[in-house]
Amino acid sequence: MRKGILLELGRDCEAVQIPAGNTVVLPVGTQVDLTQDFGGSYTVHALGALFSIAARNADALGLEPFDEVAEQAKRVAAGPVTAEKVWAALKTCFDPEIPVNVVDLGLVYDVALEPLAGGDANVQVKMTLTAPGCGMGPMIARDAQQKICSIPGVRSAQVDVVWDPPWHQSLITAEGRRVLGLE
Repeated sequence: MRKGILLELGRDCEAVQIPAGNTVVLPVGTQVDLTQDFGGSYTVHALGALFSIAARNADALGLEPFDEVAEQAKRVAAGPVTAEKVWAALKTCFDPEIPVNVVDLGLVYDVALEPLAGGDANVQVKMTLTAPGCGMGPMIARDAQQKICSIPGVRSAQVDVVWDPPWHQSLITAEGRRVLGLE
């Protein structure tokens, strides 16, 4: 992970303001401070606010584009869709404000597979957020859905954000607690 790098946007760039979730366009020449680059998206500080920039806009930051298909191919062996493959894909999804993946944050409550012919499957995921008012929720759920759909053999993926049971810090895994400095 790169962080603390000052960059200048090489072109106008679509970004999502954190935590409101509003889509904005940051103009060419804007100075941004890269604060996170996990799972193919980038969190930057610019114009007095935080923004999430999608992998497809890496070139605006002067960075190499993130190839999600190639990364997924490295993580997933051939064969039938399994819950383990889905959990591995979910470990590449991050809340743009927190440097811990959604699995280690304890946000994923359930992964269910509907087996189909030939080892394919439809996938259903129930997850939550750290706070009900988080404007980034739809973006995080969409990222999870896209990463699950990139697993060979997944025909569809549904990611539902649920609020019961409510999330609390005790759901963070030991690895998540280590990264956050809680241990």
